[in-house]
Amino acid sequence: MKEKIIYSDIIKTAWKSLKAQFWLLAGLLIGFTIIYSLLFLFAIPEKGGFFSISGIIASILCLFLLCLFQLGYLKNCFQTLDGDEPQFSSYGQVSRKLPGYIVAYLIYAIVIIIGIVLFVIPGIYLMLRLQFFIASMVDENTGIIKSFKRSWEITKGHSMRLFVVMLIMIAIYIIGYIVLFVGMFVAIPLITLMYGVVFRRLTMPTA
Repeated sequence: MKEKIIYSDIIKTAWKSLKAQFWLLAGLLIGFTIIYSLLFLFAIPEKGGFFSISGIIASILCLFLLCLFQLGYLKNCFQTLDGDEPQFSSYGQVSRKLPGYIVAYLIYAIVIIIGIVLFVIPGIYLMLRLQFFIASMVDENTGIIKSFKRSWEITKGHSMRLFVVMLIMIAIYIIGYIVLFVGMFVAIPLITLMYGVVFRRLTMPTA
């Protein structure tokens, strides 16, 4: 059986796609960062902070905005991988998935935390096996349960290679952060595209 996860292929494909739509992908990320930062800074009241009524409301709004961007940006990256131009309308298209995504992410976080508590390794294993629930929701329009089942199915037998990919992504993120933080606007799109490439490779029919 042909190996689906080839590190050089993943990086080259993601980098090629990033170069094709760099200004759009970086611009969307920069725009979101500015909007989110302003909302976070000015929506949280000085008195009471996060624990006031308005602070709680502002925090919820920030959470919803962050989740919406994550879904829409991943959709943009899949469009880029398909050779299309990322569309701002994607954020409206994925907005209906927002409640399900938040619930699914909470389940994902709880499962990983429980796994981490159980001697760390189970948590990492579960994280690797279930990580593509988001990609499945966005790219395959699956629901909460189906997205987890789909991720578990496609990652079977690939845990070690997915672990290496995760380490590569972490290294890229760290390098991006070190490069005067500006490198993050290259690192984050590249990592997201790599995530999309791996998902697409795993979902390819077996030859």
